[in-house]
Amino acid sequence: MQAGRLGQIRRGVYVVGSGPITQRSRWMAGVLACGKGAVLSHRSAAALWGLMRPGRGPVEVTSSHGRSRGSLVVHRAAVEVGERTQIQRIPVTTVARTLLDLAEVVDEQRLRSAFEEADRLRLLEIGAVARLCARRRGRRGLRHLRPLIAAAIEPAATASALEDLFAAFCRDHRLPPPITNVLVLGLEVDTLWPRQRLIVEMDGFAFHRHRAAFERDRARDAELMAAGYRVVRLTHRRIHAEPEAVAAQLRRLLAAQGRGG
Repeated sequence: MQAGRLGQIRRGVYVVGSGPITQRSRWMAGVLACGKGAVLSHRSAAALWGLMRPGRGPVEVTSSHGRSRGSLVVHRAAVEVGERTQIQRIPVTTVARTLLDLAEVVDEQRLRSAFEEADRLRLLEIGAVARLCARRRGRRGLRHLRPLIAAAIEPAATASALEDLFAAFCRDHRLPPPITNVLVLGLEVDTLWPRQRLIVEMDGFAFHRHRAAFERDRARDAELMAAGYRVVRLTHRRIHAEPEAVAAQLRRLLAAQGRGG
C-alpha cells in the first residue's frame, strides 16, 4: 500500500497511508465499525486504561447495535453517559464500568490484579465503583467485584484505637509484650521489641492514601532497616482477616532476631 492510498482495517473503516497499524488504531476501528454510541469495553478498555496488558484477542466493544465478527466482539448493552469517556479520542468505558464488565469475562485473580493496578495508577474511585454496582443490580460480575470493594474500604480508626487493637492482638496470641510509642533514631515508632530490633507500624491505610505520606513512610522504613531494625507494617484489615498468619509471622521474626541478637 502506497502513501496516500486507503487501506481497510474493518468493513467501512479505512486508514490513510502505508505506516503500520497500531493497537490503538485497531481499537478505534472496532468502535467506529459499530457506529454511533459504541465504546471500547471489557479487556480492550482495561488495556487502554493500562490495567491489563494488551492481548492478542479480539477487540471488545459495547454497543446497542453491530455484531461480532472475526476479530471483533460486540457486547450488546446500554452504556450511560456517566459510564463513558474518551482516551486520545477513543470512546471507552470509565474505569468503574470497565471493572464491572471485566468481572464477567476474566477470573478472580485477573480482576483483582486490574483492580489493584487501577489503584496504583490512581485511577480508582471506590465511590464511583460502589454507586455503579448499586445501579447495575443483577450483573453477574457483582459477586466478584463487591468483595474487592469491601476489602478496600477499611473502617476508620484513630492511632490510639489501632494501638489498642494490636495490644489486644499480642495478648490473644501470646506474643511477648512490646513497648509502644518509643523513639528509635529520633523517629517515633508504634511498637518495638528492642532486643529483637523488631518494629511494627500500624498503618491506618485509607484507600486513596496521599502519595507523599506513602513515600515518607517508606523513607522512614529504609532508614530504620539500614540501622539494623526490621520493620513490619500491619493494617486493621490484615489483623482481622489473617490473625493466625500475622501471629505466626511475628513469632518467626521474633525467634530469628532473638537468635541473631
